[in-house]
Amino acid sequence: MRAARLIKMVLLLQSRSVMTAGELAVELEVSERTVMRDAQALSEAGVPVYADRGRAGGYRLVGGYRTRLTGLGRSEAEALFLSGMPGALREMGLEDAASAARLKVSAALLPSLRDASRTAAQRFHLDAPNWFTEPETPALLPAVADAVWDDRRVVAHYRRGESEVRRELEPYGLVLKAGVWYLCARVADSDSYRVYRIDRFTSVEAGGKRFERDEEFDLPGFWEQRAEQFARSLLHAQVVVRLSAIGVRRLSYAVDPAAARQALAAAGTPDDRGWVTVTLPVESEEVAHGQLTALGPEAEVLAPARLRARFAADAARLAGLYARPGDGA
Repeated sequence: MRAARLIKMVLLLQSRSVMTAGELAVELEVSERTVMRDAQALSEAGVPVYADRGRAGGYRLVGGYRTRLTGLGRSEAEALFLSGMPGALREMGLEDAASAARLKVSAALLPSLRDASRTAAQRFHLDAPNWFTEPETPALLPAVADAVWDDRRVVAHYRRGESEVRRELEPYGLVLKAGVWYLCARVADSDSYRVYRIDRFTSVEAGGKRFERDEEFDLPGFWEQRAEQFARSLLHAQVVVRLSAIGVRRLSYAVDPAAARQALAAAGTPDDRGWVTVTLPVESEEVAHGQLTALGPEAEVLAPARLRARFAADAARLAGLYARPGDGA
């Protein structure tokens, strides 16, 4: 543990001209006293660490010293490509590997380029979860991630309805969608690829057997195809809606975007008021009621009759509410 910390300290000093004891303590997650002891240990081992005294002082490497300990390990190199997703790295247990990789890359760069990681981080950040949600990291995610990186078969138990199912899986890839983690895996000894929500796993055990990955497998393409299939599978009903020009623009924000595009592509020409009539695939009348309510007076439901009657009742209730003065009047 201490050896890794000493290496990290050297790489930090190599990537920056000078660092105070406090800054090093924060980076290394130790006390300033430990930083002082580590600096002395490095000096005794032949690493020219020099301590400047005074208010502007700190620790630095003397004489342009450069360590050769900059080679990336496999886990560090893989984590480096995910370094724009700090939350995802933390949830998969790869935060330390990514930090070490960034330090090694910074140490290998020319001095004029060493602020590249900082300036990039200030200009790009990925925040995957939806607004107004508090996603929880699945407890088994790190174990699944380890199996994905290592191409190792797992025996997984997961909840399916009221029952629990056991599967031996070859974990191909992880997908983070709107704050929810999914595993794309092949069922062992078959050609069947499936998608599993990781928060529904009750146990995951990595076996000793590695699987031979199909190099033709395209994770982004597979996910896109399955996501579209899943979205279409939910749309069991249809509603007929008239939309104003504003309603047309807002439709994709209220309902499934693919369903909105499909409906608008098949729509006829606008009437003399600029309204268009569309046949919209929806999950159910209940779901459609909640979604189309968001469009307010920019949408008129024509069919089915029961849903139209429900919107008419909503409109009557609204008219009654707004017919009388409000409390602030």
